[in-house]
Amino acid sequence: MIADDLSAAVAVAAPMSVFFTADTHFGDHRTINISRRPFTNTADMTKALVERWNAVVGANDVVWHLGDVARRPADVAALLARLNGTKNLLRGNNDPDATLASDGWDSVGDYAEITLEGRQLVLCHYPFRSWNGQHRGAINLHGHSHGRLKPMLRQFDVGVDAHDFAPVQLDSLLRSR
Repeated sequence: MIADDLSAAVAVAAPMSVFFTADTHFGDHRTINISRRPFTNTADMTKALVERWNAVVGANDVVWHLGDVARRPADVAALLARLNGTKNLLRGNNDPDATLASDGWDSVGDYAEITLEGRQLVLCHYPFRSWNGQHRGAINLHGHSHGRLKPMLRQFDVGVDAHDFAPVQLDSLLRSR
């Protein structure tokens, strides 16, 4: 590739954004009732979740899914193929080993600490009462509570029930308070 071609290729690539989400529960009819989701059935819920994900997440973006992906592990690989971005999973209480082993994850784990936009983030499916770096400004992002838990300072539920059924970016979370 010559230098002019390289410059053109770099100019075309969209900048990477990082998103967070949790508690998609694709295909889980129980979540429609328990969380009072506005969908008549799981097919409508899955369709809306995929559309809303892909409306905000681009092909070059990164998504951290903080657990509780889908009812059936056998459906996960096909779902991931339909969703934009590079996907990382932190296991939730409804994610069996087969979900973690599905094709389409860039990484899997139970817990992560990352730095984004100069901020320390502590990521897990579960909300913490205290977390590493909490008193030095670290932020805890979690799922599990489906938007029903009163947040603590620097703690945010990134689950779809709390964010119009779409992944969310850090700056949006920080502006929400």
